[in-house]
Amino acid sequence: MYNELLEKAKEISARAYCPYSKFTVGACVLYESGNIYQGVNVENASYGLSLCAERNAISTAIAQGEKSKIKAVAIYSPNQTKCLPCGACRQWISEFALSEKETQIILEDDNKQVLVLSLEEIFPYGFKFN
Repeated sequence: MYNELLEKAKEISARAYCPYSKFTVGACVLYESGNIYQGVNVENASYGLSLCAERNAISTAIAQGEKSKIKAVAIYSPNQTKCLPCGACRQWISEFALSEKETQIILEDDNKQVLVLSLEEIFPYGFKFN
């Protein structure tokens, strides 16, 4: 399953709109329901208005009516191995995660192998509204 998600993230990354940074990213999000949503980074001349691939995929899921929790997120960039999500994306993933321990982050390592980390490992102290 991890290989399949990473492969989908690789495929979709080719659709990224990144004329400024040239830093292409694709994301593939698997939900408890079994549904998979993809996204790419979309840049804007005003960088602060740019959208990361992970948030794009999560927004697509919400727009499609997804109600279940995130089981896994695969992230791929041809520009960088171990392309971890930025802080904003980590918070977004946390908001919709199955749990910090159970939600998996899937990356490609330096040897082009699948690297799986938990959300807890990459975002141990995310903001929670209690």
